[in-house]
Amino acid sequence: MRTRRAHLLPLASILVLSGISCGGEAPAPQVAPPPPVTVAPPPTAAAVPDPPRPKVAFENPGGMWMPNQMGAHAAKLRELGLQIDPAQLTDPTSDTLSAIVSLGGCSASFVSPDGLVITNHHCVQPALQYNSTPGEDLIKNGYLARTRTDEKSAGPTARVYVTRAVTEVTGPMTAGIGSITDDVVRHKKLEERQKELVAACEKGHPEMRCSVASFYEGAKFFRIEQLEIRDVRLVYAPPAGIGNYGGEIDNWRWPRHAGDFSFYRAYVGKDGQPADFSADNVPYHAAHFLKLASTPLEEGDLVMVAGYPGRTYSLKTRPEVAEAVEWSYPRRQRYCEDYLAAIAKVSGEKEVAIKANTLVRGLNNALTNFKGQLEGLVKGGIAKDKADTEAALAAWIEADPQRKASYGTVLTDIAGAEADAARTRDEDADVREISGMPRLMGAATTIVRLAEERAKKDEDRHPDYQKRNWKRFEQSQAALEKSYNPTLDRALLVTALRRARDDGHAGRAITAILGTAKPSDEVIAKKVDTMYAATKIEGKAARLELLAKATPAELRRSTDPIVRLAVMLRPMLKAAEDRDDALAGRMAVLKPRYIAALREHAGKEIAPDANGTLRLTYGTVRGYSPAPGAPAYRPFTALSEVVAKSTGQEPFDAPKGLLDAVHAHKLGPYVDERLKDVPVDFLSDLHITGGNSGSATLNAKGELVGLAFDGNYEAMASDWVFMPSVTRSIHVDIRYVQWVMDAVGGADALLKELGKTPALE
Repeated sequence: MRTRRAHLLPLASILVLSGISCGGEAPAPQVAPPPPVTVAPPPTAAAVPDPPRPKVAFENPGGMWMPNQMGAHAAKLRELGLQIDPAQLTDPTSDTLSAIVSLGGCSASFVSPDGLVITNHHCVQPALQYNSTPGEDLIKNGYLARTRTDEKSAGPTARVYVTRAVTEVTGPMTAGIGSITDDVVRHKKLEERQKELVAACEKGHPEMRCSVASFYEGAKFFRIEQLEIRDVRLVYAPPAGIGNYGGEIDNWRWPRHAGDFSFYRAYVGKDGQPADFSADNVPYHAAHFLKLASTPLEEGDLVMVAGYPGRTYSLKTRPEVAEAVEWSYPRRQRYCEDYLAAIAKVSGEKEVAIKANTLVRGLNNALTNFKGQLEGLVKGGIAKDKADTEAALAAWIEADPQRKASYGTVLTDIAGAEADAARTRDEDADVREISGMPRLMGAATTIVRLAEERAKKDEDRHPDYQKRNWKRFEQSQAALEKSYNPTLDRALLVTALRRARDDGHAGRAITAILGTAKPSDEVIAKKVDTMYAATKIEGKAARLELLAKATPAELRRSTDPIVRLAVMLRPMLKAAEDRDDALAGRMAVLKPRYIAALREHAGKEIAPDANGTLRLTYGTVRGYSPAPGAPAYRPFTALSEVVAKSTGQEPFDAPKGLLDAVHAHKLGPYVDERLKDVPVDFLSDLHITGGNSGSATLNAKGELVGLAFDGNYEAMASDWVFMPSVTRSIHVDIRYVQWVMDAVGGADALLKELGKTPALE
């Protein structure tokens, strides 16, 4: 099965997987707030104090645990105050975990029996963009469906995935793999077995979407069965002045004051089965859904996050860490900076700005993330710590003949494989960037590849291009209509070509496209303008026709310049894919041996790295000190601070309705007794990452107390090494969610659906 190197993924794909909010540079400039506004709650607003809850001294060891591993944590969870049966956390079909869903890049959860889904505000940006026009900017102004007939389609590619089963398939996947001597053949055998397991899972079950996921670097495999709901609708999103309050200045920072929440609803056909969008569809009946917290959250309380984290790297080797420090993160940082600069130059028009919004937020977020990770790895000493850990592992192996026989030269063999792959990484990355970053080039690349695969038997096709995915390709072309803008796309292709030229490793590709390895900026711009002026695939109908019928021979004869470029680049992409396959096949026998040595050396269970599958992490509500000797942050922010920071200008542009409600003391039952204010966001010492955005944050009763939406800058490198003293996750408090819906949003019907009574006029 394919295990493409993360640094070779087009960054657009990384952004989709990240599911994390946009960010700014460190240290971010601060906007001076006006004098604080004192918010005095009415006498009746104070909550009744809860009985004392256990507060246990706890240093979180980190880890994003699979449900089937949670049984080993039952005693610690009880000690921290867990009030539900720990077995609820071990079964993905339990009352608790079956309410946790994936959006295919963000996490979410059912919160009513009628398919109502809560997630982060930044996770619904594609839906807001899909439904926005220059005259109706939902990205800025938000949206509330007053009735269910007003709920808007989130777009043809929007999905809600409900995990139904997780089955270990390590034996069927790995039997005899070690006896295969050819790396490519070994990879193809794993890929073949993956396809067989998926096909068997989906046979007779068109409603299911199955996958085979690798855990512990290929030491274990599990088959994931998910109900795929294809009709997803936008229900409620607050204005950007609430959902993205603080924007690029505050992001990845504490204190935070973002109301990062929104609602979708999942729809199915009248027969209860998943169906494409139709006015005749009905809300999905969720067998299990989360209830909102019945008791106020306090510092020191147990909290748990259940969601679908994207990628972490705690089990990577020293050469992989070195690659991240020396090549991957610096390259990604330049990538973000270059594309953000290019987009800024063409975003003067409202339509371009709307079409670019999701990409800009993702690039900004990734930029800060990559800077923070690099800083933590280098200045924070994490790269050195990883190197020291591996040196200790190597010495431990060398000290025992039996261990030498078992693990031998596995560390040096992995280092050799990484060194071999590094020889072509720049050229491969450049070609992929040209082929995938511009929207139209991505469409043409898919058309060319699907034509190549269509001629094969389905079982022989690449997993991504099997017939089960063809409908998705069609839907992606339909969705492209809402995000494509020719001015923006030209700028993306010009930037990709300039970057490849300046990189100096893709001369073959640049020469093939432009006739010289060192074209001037003017030559590149003129060539791109000529291509976009002549292309016919800007229209959806033309793309869909080619996608459905074109043969490789027909595409080679095409006069369309964008199609011709995709055809020209296909051999180079194929060579890069072949190299990936060889590396994956080589690592398929090396990495499991490395993991076995790592686990034996640790002498305890270690968590698998995140891979987009259902995970749980737990800890406590807790502040932190951002630097040695610095004052500690308290773990809650408050509504009065939102008002104090408001300047009326983005990103501190709190809506008038919010400010009016505060000044009128419309706070109701949402005030926290200890804060004497409405809580907005809170901190915990949980281990999360991109993809966890929108994840349900649960209390000791398994109730919803908030939504995870971000982390803190000081701990960016926790994707590599968890740092208990400073690693914090940031959550929007469910009490703020309710207050916004009640006092500002007019979402009374939704509050009632959540089982709450609106308390404010």
